[in-house]
Amino acid sequence: MRIVGVLITWLGLSAAAIADQNFEFAPFEIPGGGRIVVPVVEGDALSGIAAMVDKRTSGALTVAAKEAAFTGEADATLTLFGISPYSRIDLIGVGAETVSRVGAENFGGTASALLGDTAGGSVRVLWSNDITATDATAARVAFGYRLRSYRFDEHMAEPIDRDKLPIVVLLSDDGSQQQFENDLVHLANGVFFSRNMSSEPANHIYPQSFVTRAKEQFRGLDNVRIKVLDEKDIQRLNMGALWGVGKGSSRPPRLLIIEYMAGRDQKPVVLAGKGITFDTGGISIKSNEKMWMMKGDLGGAAVVTGTVLAAARRGAPINVVALAALAENMPSGTAIRPGDVLTSMSGITIEISSTDAEGRLVLSDAVHFGQVTYEPSVLIDVATLTGSVGRALGDDYAGIFGRHDPIIEQLSAASDAAGEGVWRLPLDDSHFEQIQSKYGDIINGGVGSPGASIGAAFIGSFVKKDQVWAHFDIAGVDYLEEDRPTVPAGYSGWGVRTLDEYLRRHHQD
Repeated sequence: MRIVGVLITWLGLSAAAIADQNFEFAPFEIPGGGRIVVPVVEGDALSGIAAMVDKRTSGALTVAAKEAAFTGEADATLTLFGISPYSRIDLIGVGAETVSRVGAENFGGTASALLGDTAGGSVRVLWSNDITATDATAARVAFGYRLRSYRFDEHMAEPIDRDKLPIVVLLSDDGSQQQFENDLVHLANGVFFSRNMSSEPANHIYPQSFVTRAKEQFRGLDNVRIKVLDEKDIQRLNMGALWGVGKGSSRPPRLLIIEYMAGRDQKPVVLAGKGITFDTGGISIKSNEKMWMMKGDLGGAAVVTGTVLAAARRGAPINVVALAALAENMPSGTAIRPGDVLTSMSGITIEISSTDAEGRLVLSDAVHFGQVTYEPSVLIDVATLTGSVGRALGDDYAGIFGRHDPIIEQLSAASDAAGEGVWRLPLDDSHFEQIQSKYGDIINGGVGSPGASIGAAFIGSFVKKDQVWAHFDIAGVDYLEEDRPTVPAGYSGWGVRTLDEYLRRHHQD
């Protein structure tokens, strides 16, 4: 078979944290042997590509599928060995409807899960546009395969041997090779950055080391400028909320500012992320059960940084700024206490009811800084903010909140297209009224239900009413207990794909 594609190996992130997979693209054909992955349209009999492969096997594929009661239901799989002339055939159902973009990505992710332990040689993935929507390209299949191939084995004595991974060959005539090489591979690595930062233990990732890791990823990229506000800058700018959370730790807080300006004179989009590199709860200390997961409380900061990283690497014609509000929430003699009153950069004073409601504190200074510094067209914050959102929506949907319907609708549509679920939750005057304080302007928690809406109202108190703004609470979706087609169990990097899709649709020149 003549290979016309270019071998892709992306080493932009820590090699030990990513299962690097090599991809090639070649014209569609039915291979004469080896290992193949075949999409199967749901039905009583094999059709399309599956029927062509069945002919090569002299009907053995039909017999095997009937014996296994495999009909091609979406995401159903059947692995067969030694059916001549093939050493291995993986059948993956794509359902009865036209395959969507998300369906193509899920197909690739499912193939990756099936073949993750396969060593050496090559795997040929058959993909024809006869069964797909226009945007359900082979590049999307490769993207899904790569997303699911993620592993975090940075600290294992025997990480996977990347040299033994097979080459994945996409057999298709849709001409989407460049889409993968010049675009989607960068988006995948933006997701990987987010997953890496959440997966790293807190003795490796803390405010300054997060900054260092981020700088490494942006080094040499055009139209990027990085600024870092240290503890002296934070105090000089009267960011009393961010400083209040971070001053209890021996590792001082940071505000990481990443400007990517490649969109001519348009006003930037500002993305602000909660970056609590470890959350003990502070003086209001958490119980030990699952406290280890609080190393991932920086998920919002990781997502906004990964989003801008993907945009910069693919050279997107947009202006976007990531603000990562970084702090470690620790109990100590210098930590804030329940009952303290902090003065934020905006001048709004905050009564502390719980030091474990710290994410909204660091974001209060970040969103204000973003508004006064950049006068953005749109302001979006992302945070693992409340347990309430997970209880309300489970691990299928992030919560989205805001005052302006158009931005909520745009982000919801982007989320659907990206395959990441989002659900709008209420935010109205009653939620703002509940956080009025007796001893300051507002109180940071412990004032009733619903908790997710109260958290959104707190952050919204620092956003001008005419500023287009949306708040994502990703606490229910940032960590998955079970595998999804394109997301292995663990920290998900939820939000990078949604924000990337939104930026493409509404802010790209």
